[in-house]
Amino acid sequence: MAAPKRLFIKTYGCQMNVYDSERMADVLRPLGYATTDAPEGADFVILNTCHIRERAAEKVYSELGKLKQMRERKVARGDGGMTIAVAGCVAQAEGEEIMKRQPAVDLVVGPQAYHQLPELLTRTARARGERIGADFAPHEKFDALPAARGGDGPTAFLTVQEGCDKFCTFCVVPYTRGAEWSRPVAAVLAEARALADRGVREVTLLGQNVNAYDGEGPDGKPYTLARLAYALAEIPGLDRIRYTTSHANDMSDDLIAAHADLDALMPYLHLPVQAGSDRVLRLMNRKHGRQKYIDLIARIRAARPDMAIAGDFIVGFPGETDRDFEDTLDLVRQVNYAGAFSFVYSPRPGTPAATMPGQIEEKVGLERLQRLQALLFEQQTAFNAAQAGKTLNVLFEKKGRYAGQAIGRSPYLQSVHVEGADHLLGQIVQVEILSGAQNSLNGRLADPRTI
Repeated sequence: MAAPKRLFIKTYGCQMNVYDSERMADVLRPLGYATTDAPEGADFVILNTCHIRERAAEKVYSELGKLKQMRERKVARGDGGMTIAVAGCVAQAEGEEIMKRQPAVDLVVGPQAYHQLPELLTRTARARGERIGADFAPHEKFDALPAARGGDGPTAFLTVQEGCDKFCTFCVVPYTRGAEWSRPVAAVLAEARALADRGVREVTLLGQNVNAYDGEGPDGKPYTLARLAYALAEIPGLDRIRYTTSHANDMSDDLIAAHADLDALMPYLHLPVQAGSDRVLRLMNRKHGRQKYIDLIARIRAARPDMAIAGDFIVGFPGETDRDFEDTLDLVRQVNYAGAFSFVYSPRPGTPAATMPGQIEEKVGLERLQRLQALLFEQQTAFNAAQAGKTLNVLFEKKGRYAGQAIGRSPYLQSVHVEGADHLLGQIVQVEILSGAQNSLNGRLADPRTI
């Protein structure tokens, strides 16, 4: 029996890329590829890229240079070759340029085309055929994926929506992921049932604008994300539902009501705002103002009083004044975040913001980011500390660093460390929280009978 070929996938960026990487491993498994944790010695290396983060393309080219040298050493040892592929959003945006700039790359595959990997890999191995696979419709990708999912553990990502029609002026997603498209309800439920049968207790629904979901239902009419959540909550064994990332303009009344009705819908909402200044929000083309966002948070918390809010922020956007930045700090104080991602604006080629007047000096942007993050970290630490003395349901996901320790997630997505709980992996157990720090909680099993 031939030894399995070794596949290494390096994933950059968002949870959707994590999902895509898992599915790439799935489509390659029938070809005899087993995943490995390091590129050294791998037969096939895929860089699954993200175009959102700062200097994304440069990081990819740097990594490709290292892989080229790694392959040369591998060949010199007589240890076979190494196929190198670039996938994801950088591949979609710069496919031809990647092949020209780094000839070591064998394959470039956009985010809608990774179901073509077996065919493209076979063509490359035979040194013939097209090597660029970037322009396919989303439904073709999902239709072509194998039904079986690899991996293990009690949590899983599940992509339900792709693309974006919002065209924020700083963002490349509409150009790299295409227009908004939602998977049919039947396909989502079938995959969710398969995950539950495998022991998954919690799914995180993924989409560039996941709360814009409008997949075709069994009756031929579109489902909202709320209706989909109700259907998912009926699946035996599937106890927790999360979703990310959302847009404020798509936070509908029925979705807010679902948070009040469904115990399975976790009380943690990632709802990016990006800035607290109406003027900057208009420049960003966010299509909502600060007060609409603040009022929306109030409505959500009225429906689910224990809701924890997370957000995204960009500082140093072109034209942002000191007054605009102070408006952002003011919004943060009003909302009081349990967590957030925050960045200094960096231009993305081809986006409107890249050529806007009033580009902010990097030093100014970094100073503002430092102030914003200090406030956000203060809020996050206070939220975690406030959990001390409470009893929370924790889904244990993996063993901890120490003997007998287990690490799980609270309903608010906090990492929870518990001693003497490593026999409870995959279970949801009540935990008494003893203390909270900036990034995690410490607790003990609330019921001695579970020890």
